[in-house]
Amino acid sequence: MAAPQLLVHDKKDSVGVVVVEGLKAGTNMLCVVTADNSSFRLKTTMDVPIGHKIALKNIKKGDTVWKYGHDIGKAVADIAKGEHVHVHNLKTKRW
Repeated sequence: MAAPQLLVHDKKDSVGVVVVEGLKAGTNMLCVVTADNSSFRLKTTMDVPIGHKIALKNIKKGDTVWKYGHDIGKAVADIAKGEHVHVHNLKTKRW
């Protein structure tokens, strides 16, 4: 298998993490789910920096966002599948 560009920890996750430098919009990424070593393809719609998140599915404003099998916050805007997920569209529920 080729080296993945996106890692997903758990099947219930709604985001994955970019693991390569210079990911460009339109890339048909190889995505690997580490829980079971399965893989799938997803096209990113934006340039996304290494270590940042990408939506695995459409996420509606107010939805809980899942990463590493855990609730990491709520969407403060609609997020389309393949979009960059960061502080502009995701906020913690802690404060």
